[in-house]
Amino acid sequence: MKHVVRKAYFNFEKEEEFLNEMSANGLALIDYSWCKYVFEDAPKGEYIYRLELLEHPVKHQQSQDYIRFMEETGAEFVVSYQRWVYFRKKAADGEFHIYTDNDSKVKHYKRIRLLFLFVFAVNFFAGLLNVFLGNLSVTSGRPPINTYVAMVSFSVVALLLVFLIIPINKKITALDKERDIRE
Repeated sequence: MKHVVRKAYFNFEKEEEFLNEMSANGLALIDYSWCKYVFEDAPKGEYIYRLELLEHPVKHQQSQDYIRFMEETGAEFVVSYQRWVYFRKKAADGEFHIYTDNDSKVKHYKRIRLLFLFVFAVNFFAGLLNVFLGNLSVTSGRPPINTYVAMVSFSVVALLLVFLIIPINKKITALDKERDIRE
């Protein structure tokens, strides 16, 4: 039987936790689209899930080679969304980690940070543009709708910075410090 869960995550680690909790409750992920998870019944705790943001789109040759490599290690490619890929491995096969060293973890976090910085920059630019257009509309006697849109854009910028970019920067810094200590 299929089960649909609608949920939004902006932290891939929390999303992994959610997927692994669902697996522990006997639900296996079979599909994903924006904020929509589709599960089917499975033995409780059958799978361990991991997510990854690829460097290239999924159809790119390097991404296809990487997915093939992951499958050769025993992981199963479940689904992709944009550049995010969802892997799972049977729990009976032991632990499942995509990244085992700090350098690869740092690279992954930097890819995620770059994605958020892109969204940050687009919203910041849209906010500035709407401030300018809002000032023009007010001087021409039209309602300042662009000013309101600018406030929304700048609010998104602030939320991205506080809840996504700064925490990722802290993780990158902590991993870099840990690597320096080990060397």
